[in-house]
Amino acid sequence: MDWTPHITVAAVIESNQRFLLIEEQSEGLIVFNQPAGHWDKNETLIQAAARETLEESAWHFEPQAITGIYTYTNPSSKTTYLRIAYTGKHHSHEPNRTLDTGILRTKWFTRDEIANLPNLRSPMVLRCVDDYLAGKRYPLSLVTAL
Repeated sequence: MDWTPHITVAAVIESNQRFLLIEEQSEGLIVFNQPAGHWDKNETLIQAAARETLEESAWHFEPQAITGIYTYTNPSSKTTYLRIAYTGKHHSHEPNRTLDTGILRTKWFTRDEIANLPNLRSPMVLRCVDDYLAGKRYPLSLVTAL
């Protein structure tokens, strides 16, 4: 059986004890997620996190640390994801920018509001927030490109 995990990046962005999430359509459902997406060829993981954040939220994002590395297998699709979550600074919002296909809007939530959302894209969303709040920060140099 052929198995290929999907390598993704995500941005854990906090401002005034609220976290930026995107509301998106995925597999026929409306779900909430951090700005996140697939790592593209010819870019670094850091570049991917910044690009995905801009494309999905219209916020410029500068990764400064890794919050965690997570694996998750979607029980319905059986797709396995390897997520590298970054935290850092957001700046220069472009409110008139067209967001990626499927993105409905962005919204800021407290940790408790996120925990009570019935439609998180995956359990990784809340886990990334909890790890961020626990102070988990790993240097960007944790990932080495040779």
